[in-house]
Order: sequence, then C-alpha cells, then structure tokens
Amino acid sequence: MAADQEIFLKAKNRTFSGYTEEEQCEWKEPFYFIQAADPQLGLMKAWSVGDCENGGDEWGQEVTLTQQAVQAVNKLTPRPKFMVLCGDLIHAMPGMQWRDEQERDLKDALRGVDPAIPLVFVSGNHDIGNTPTPETIAQYRRSWGDDYFSFWVGGVLFLVLNSQLFFDGSACPDQRAAHEAWLSEQLDSTKHRACRHTVVFQHIPIFLRSPEEDNDYFNLEKTFRLQLLERFHKAGVKAVFSGHYHRNAGGMHNGVDMVVTSAIGCQLGTDPHGLRLVVVTKEKVVHRYYSLDELSKTGMEKELRDLLG
Repeated sequence: MAADQEIFLKAKNRTFSGYTEEEQCEWKEPFYFIQAADPQLGLMKAWSVGDCENGGDEWGQEVTLTQQAVQAVNKLTPRPKFMVLCGDLIHAMPGMQWRDEQERDLKDALRGVDPAIPLVFVSGNHDIGNTPTPETIAQYRRSWGDDYFSFWVGGVLFLVLNSQLFFDGSACPDQRAAHEAWLSEQLDSTKHRACRHTVVFQHIPIFLRSPEEDNDYFNLEKTFRLQLLERFHKAGVKAVFSGHYHRNAGGMHNGVDMVVTSAIGCQLGTDPHGLRLVVVTKEKVVHRYYSLDELSKTGMEKELRDLLG
C-alpha cells in the first residue's frame, strides 16, 4: 500500500524522506521529538510464563500500551518533529511463529499516529536476530525501511545505527563492513558539516551505568565500547539514545550522554510503561521520561515547554 510506504518505509537510500540535509541543514529554532523503545509485542506473555523463546502467543497488552502511547503523542502541542522507536518492535525473532501477526498488529496500532509526526524505526535484536544475516536484514528493510541511515532536522544531524552489527556481525560480514565504512564517513563529516548537534539512535546501549562496567547481554563489549565512545566524542556526538534494557539507565561520559530508555511494552524493572520527550535547543539536548499515564493526563511539563520558547 502506498500509504504504508509513507508511514513505514520513509528510510531509504541511507536517508529519510522529508528530512534530508538539503531540506533541513539550517538551525532555525528549538524543537522536540519523542523517543520510545521496545513495544516488543509478545514479550509480556512470554516473560510471564517463563518461556521467552516460545511463549509469546498473546500480545494484546502491548497493543493496548502502544495505542495509549499513540494517543498521548497525538495530544501533544506543539507537535513533535518525529517519533523514533529504538528497536525490538516485536518479540518473535526472524523465522519464529507469530512474527507476521505481531508485525501486522503493531503496524495497525502505529497507523494511528498523526500523519504530521513521522515515524523513525531502529532495528533491534528481535527484529533482525541476535546474529543477523543478510536475509534477516533484507526482511527488516522490506518491513521498516533501512537498518541504518542519517537524517536532519533543523540543523541537527541524527544517525540511526544497526547495533546488532556491533554485537555480532559474524554472519553478515559484508553488511558489517558497509555499516562501519558508512559510520566512519558520517562521523568524519561532522568536522566540516554545519550541524548544530549530532545525535545517535541505536537499540543496544553502549553502556548501562559506566563505560567501565563488565560485558553484559544489555551492553556492548568493553574494548569496542570504549573505542566507539572515543569516536563519538571526537565527532562531537551530543547524545546516544537506546532501548533494549527495558529499564531506564545511562550516564555521561566525556561529553556524550548515554540515554537508556525503558519500554512501551514489558518492564524488567520498576519503571512504568513510558516514552521520553527530548528537547533540542541551540546549546543542549534535554530529556525526560514520562509514564504513559502521566503523559496522557498532563502532557509536557512547563520546564521543557519553556525551552521551546
């Protein structure tokens, strides 16, 4: 459907329709966007029965939560510039049962987003597999658009990365090499491009609390992690927004704000189901996590609204 392409397939040719450098390279005024993560249709049932591989045969709770998130975002004024979903869109891994049905129902819920709010999608491990292959990446791209790309909003450069290629790209070395070459080019280009800030989106956090923490399922390997942080620092990356952990976490390192945002769907800690509002001003990037209930009832708080001018 042509309408679906406008909603779900705006990321193509390594950029994003409507938000290209040519269209959006100049800073104009403060703005904000919505960051969400892990709707992961099916995990709540799978987690409750203790069978994360085969237990996700129901996902009505996640559909309801996603619909609540959509309704809360639609009520916001002014409108956010975009809404980014930082991976694990559904729970069923590539090739697993219920995958097509979960994708169908998530798209049905997301079609309710105001058409004036573009949707940006980030690939997670459940979207392309813990060890992605050329086939699983191609499948993702047919459903959700490019797995990595850049876009611009009001003079700010945004980079969407495929963090599974950092975690384990062993089954798709060509894709991993292409991703690395593209990322190096993007980071090097910040030295001569007139971007006000550079912001990164990826599914897996670089770290959860500290760059020196031990390796974990929920972070990147330590040697690679420290190298990536240094590359981001040298390129002037202001913030990295991720999901994957199903809890809020993160920290600042060498000027890079590592933001780990909890889930729309299944919570693995004590955080409420929620979203993050991110305000971008000429000088800084400010963010706050809202529960879906709070955002639905009260909207954006005055402190953030005042930053928009």
